[in-house]
Amino acid sequence: MIDVEVMARFFALLTIVANLVIIVSVLLFMTKGRTAYGTGFGSQIRQLFAQYGLWLAAAVAITCTLGSLYLSEVANFVPCRLCWYQRFAMYPLAIALPFLAYAGARKGVRWVVLPASIGASISVYHYLIERFPDLASSASCDASAPCTVVWIWQFHFISIPFMALSGFLAIICLTLFADGQKEVVS
Repeated sequence: MIDVEVMARFFALLTIVANLVIIVSVLLFMTKGRTAYGTGFGSQIRQLFAQYGLWLAAAVAITCTLGSLYLSEVANFVPCRLCWYQRFAMYPLAIALPFLAYAGARKGVRWVVLPASIGASISVYHYLIERFPDLASSASCDASAPCTVVWIWQFHFISIPFMALSGFLAIICLTLFADGQKEVVS
């Protein structure tokens, strides 16, 4: 069996990759109207994200889902209430996005942004109460699985809620690129 610490480091590295995708996506969104649209490396990345964005978003959602299952079922990390809420937002995406990508759906895939945005909001709150336990309310935490427990802490900033946040934001960015494919790919 693979050591939990090794898997935690692997998930943290995937989180860094997701954050690079987010940064590149934001930069491409910001420079969309200011550069020569049909030329350059940025245009190639735009086209790549537009063409394969749904497949990449599906891969992110499936990886997040399998990662959360590994952490709870193999590593025996007990998910708190906020972890379950994040799972409720992620798991349907892991089912829907591969079907949307396979069907070649491009129009109207922005509905994926809603559950991902809700999940990202919960992740931000969860990360904050991990860092500042006094923010936790009795309504969001229970004694058997407190939301303030930090099961993973990699590179001095990556925890499970941060991993989930990165996954949700990457899904949002990739889905928005895929939805905008008609504008990017001719």
